[in-house]
Amino acid sequence: QVQLVGSGGGLVQAGGSLSLSCAASGSIIRLKEMGWYRQAPGKQRELVAVITSGGVTDYADSVKGRFTISRDNAKKMVYLQMNSLKPEDTAVYYCNARILTLTRESDYWGQGKQVSVSS
Repeated sequence: QVQLVGSGGGLVQAGGSLSLSCAASGSIIRLKEMGWYRQAPGKQRELVAVITSGGVTDYADSVKGRFTISRDNAKKMVYLQMNSLKPEDTAVYYCNARILTLTRESDYWGQGKQVSVSS
């Protein structure tokens, strides 16, 4: 059984920084793309950042230059460093990973972590 467990987040004033981590565990043959999504109240879930197994990254325009995604393949972890936070970054953040197991390749989600930015 595969699990993604997130940690981090919290409450910060505008301009501050927060970080998120997510650890994958279970019967994993290969970790492919990993990423972070967020969902604000009343809005659809949106992609924040993604990183391939080779380290190629992509970001939503709204976070470029402020957020950094990284991963540690040996530890099966993905990270999101969030700097210069804005109130509009307030949302529940979810980690995501495309994972190959012995039986299938599928997308997995971690539990959401609240990030709140006060003005």
